Formats: sequence, structure tokens, C-alpha cells
Amino acid sequence: MLENKIYIFCFRARILLVQVYLVFTTNYFPWLTIVAVLPIFGGSLIFFLPHKGNKVIRLYTLFICIIELLLTTYAFYYYFQLDDPLMQLTEDYKWIDFFDFYWRLGIDGLSIGPILLTGFITTLATLAAWPVTRDSRLFHFLMLAMYSGQIGLFSSRDLLLFFIMWELELIPVYLLISVWGGKKRLYSATKFILYTAGSSVFLLLGVLGIGLYASNEPTLNFETSANQSYPVALEIIFYIGFLIAFAVKSPIIPFHTWLPDTHGEAHYSTCMLLAGILLKMGAYGLVRINMEFLPRAHSIFAPWLMIVGTIQIIYAASASPGQRNLKKRIAYSSVSHMGFIIIGIGSLSDMGLNGAFLQIISHGFIGAALFFLAGTSYDRIRLVYLDEMGGMAVPVPKIFTTFSILSMASLALPGMSGFVAELIVFFGIITSQNFFLIQKILITFVMAIGTILTPIYSLSMLRQMFYGYKFFNAPNSYFFDSGPRELFISISIFLPVIGIGLYPDFVFSLSVDKVETLISNFLFINKKFS
Repeated sequence: MLENKIYIFCFRARILLVQVYLVFTTNYFPWLTIVAVLPIFGGSLIFFLPHKGNKVIRLYTLFICIIELLLTTYAFYYYFQLDDPLMQLTEDYKWIDFFDFYWRLGIDGLSIGPILLTGFITTLATLAAWPVTRDSRLFHFLMLAMYSGQIGLFSSRDLLLFFIMWELELIPVYLLISVWGGKKRLYSATKFILYTAGSSVFLLLGVLGIGLYASNEPTLNFETSANQSYPVALEIIFYIGFLIAFAVKSPIIPFHTWLPDTHGEAHYSTCMLLAGILLKMGAYGLVRINMEFLPRAHSIFAPWLMIVGTIQIIYAASASPGQRNLKKRIAYSSVSHMGFIIIGIGSLSDMGLNGAFLQIISHGFIGAALFFLAGTSYDRIRLVYLDEMGGMAVPVPKIFTTFSILSMASLALPGMSGFVAELIVFFGIITSQNFFLIQKILITFVMAIGTILTPIYSLSMLRQMFYGYKFFNAPNSYFFDSGPRELFISISIFLPVIGIGLYPDFVFSLSVDKVETLISNFLFINKKFS
């Protein structure tokens, strides 16, 4: 009898192992749900960890981020088909019966890049936050909560779920600024929440408008909404509402004024998340909702987007040299570079839109790196104003070298990702068949002026920080240079910057098929109704 029981037990165990294997090796495993929920679930366990100092909390948070990044990479590598423009790894579960609210997730060529960028930058930002010791549990929980919100937004296939994930970002960012920020942190945090929460009202109205249009029951599925046609006037109203919400988050001028204040006061690990990921959510929303759901309105607003993007490049590049605060100067450079994304989205061409997505990835790395290096510099000299700095190149040569290299990447030095992204956007405008030649020439000429202004504020920033004799001649002036942790973060960001610059096809392979399908559908719909 005992032998029979052992045999039966072993047989059932084998069946269970086979079932587990089949679940993990098929598309039916809920990869995206696990990836979206794991950070906030793991973050909530931080409050139950034993009180053994901040090191345990930091290591635990870093462990969650690494596991999350590895899971995401594994799932995408084995189960995402690059040549398939449709939604993949789809999940569809009924969440709330009362009003037919579904948990719908899925990824395609538009979302896979931002999700991988989110995992990479959040992991490095967690490592960058190593010096944070005050209220360490809450700080790391908020970072993991942001992580879940960002992954959830980029993988949402439901409008209401998209809105919920959009809102999930607000409170963590507000607390990260107001608790761990600088002297004016409360002012900056309040300004951030007023701008972003106020713009979210327009997002909610747009979601409800599309969901309730011509139906007694809400239809919030992305696929259904993308195939729904609306009267042109109503489509324009929806478009304006979504545009305001995404313009604040991107940011697009004149809704950008919260960004320099926020970056100027936030801890540099928070700035890495803001510049690397948060700003990209607005650009992603413009393509995912405005362009895909409302194609006729987008064709009307596309020329204006290109004009605004061009003005944004010039305006922010001109305003950046006037900023005394180092992080505010970098913030204005971010606003300028986001202008290329707006122009790429408005170009209505395959090449322009692919360039915009390459710029999303490229600036995610470069912006995060510059804010990290600005923060490490502040940790040593405790100064934020550029006119009080100088002569840092000699005492901190490693920081000087990494800051200089990544500043070159920011000004689009050939061989780095920024150069390829901006060049592709230029080609996207020139090859676009949707604009007159004079329009393309004017836009390209003004953009070229912006690329000339970029080295002015980047190189002047380096000159004010690292050259001269202020600190070199100061008595008792000794600073620790970058340690192994800081060098690892800088090199980890630099490698993809140079890698994408030399081989951009890696990023293009993610988005090119989806972008081609999106542009084809866009042109077909506009031709059909013209």
C-alpha cells in the first residue's frame, strides 16, 4: 500500500510539473499582470521588514527591481514577436461587475520600448537613491508604486485602466518631492499636483466621452475605440481634451512651467524617473490615443503640433542658458529635446514617428544620466548655482569625464543615440508627403537653429562647473570622486546610449512594424473620409 501511495504521489507530482511547465512556456501565463503588480505588491511588504537599518530596505527594493526587469526581459524575449503589429501577451479579466470594468493588458511595438526603459531606469534610480536614509521605507515604497503605475499605463488596453494608472503616478511623485526635496519642495510639489491633477480632469472627460459615445454601456476597450468613427467636430473636442492632459505631462509649451521647478527641488533619483519615464508617458498617450483613436482630428492638429514643437525647441534652448540652477538648466534642455518628439508625432510619416520613438528611448537614458550626475555633484559641493561653481575637473576627474561624455550625447554628437534620433526626425519631415515643400523647409531650418543652440547651453554648463580655479584654489578643498556604485550607474546608462547611436536598428526593430501599420491605417481613414 505504501509503495502504491508513493507511486501515485510521484505520478501526480509529474503531472503538476508538466502543467507548470506548459503554463510558463505558453502565452496564457499572465506575464503582464505579474510585471505590473509585482513592484507595488513587493513594495507593500517593505513595511513588514524587520527594523535592521536602511541597508536591508535598499537591498530588498533593488532585488525587487532586478527581478522585475529580468521577468520583463524574459517574457518579451521569448513571447513577443517583433514582426507582429497586433497586441500580444493579451490579458482580459473582468474586474468589477457593477459597470463592466475589465483588467485588460497587452503590448505591441509602441509599448515594449517604454516598458523596458522603465525597468532599466527605475532599477538604476533605486541604486542612485542609496544615500537616502530619512523615512527609507516610505521612499522606496513610493518608487516601487511609481514603477507599477508606469508599467500598467504602457501595457493598458482599457481606457479607464489607462486613466487609473495615469493617476497612480501623482501621489508618489508629490510625496517624493514634498518630503525629500529641496528648500522650496512644498511649492514645487504643489505646483506639480495642481498642473497634473488639473489636466487629468480633461483626460477623464475624454475617456468617459469615448467610452459612452453611441452606447448605453461603456465601451472602454482600446480595440473597439480605435475602430469607432466619430463626427469630426466631436473628434476635435475629444482630441483637445486628451491633448491638454498629455501636453502637461510631456510637457508641451505653454504647460511646461511646472517641470523646471519640480526638477530643481526633487531628489536626483526622483529626477531620473521624471526625466527618464514620466515625461514619456505624455508622448506615448499622444500616439496611443490621439493619433490612433482620433486620426481625422490628428491630421488637422498635426501641422500645429509641428509648429509648437519647433517653437519649443528654440524657446527652451534659448531659456536654458539663463538658468543659474544646474538642474533647472538640464530641465529646460529636456523641454527642448521633447520638441523633437512632438515634431516626429506631427510629421505623419513612418520615419518621423519612428524617430520620435527613438528620441523617447534616447532622451530617457540621457536625461536620467544628466540629472544623476548633477545630483552626485551636489552631494559633494552642496551648491546648485552654476555661477558659484568652477574648477571641479581637477578634484573629481571621473565625474568630469562622465558628465562631459553624456553632455556630448545630449547635444547630439554623432555616434550617440541623440544624434540618430534627431536625424531620423529631420528625415521624417523632409520625406513626409503631407506637407508643402515651403512648410518642410521652414520647419527644418528652425529646427537646425535649435540644434545650434543646444551646444551653447551644454558647453557653457560644463565650462561653469568644471573649468576655472574656484575650487582648485580654495583652502581645504577636497572632494571624493565617483565611487564604484556611481560609476556603475553612469556606465550602465552610457552603454545603451552609444549602442543605440551605433546600431539604432535594435530600437527600430521594436516599433517599425507597428508604426507602419499605424500610419497606413491613419492615411487610409483620412483618405476614406476626405
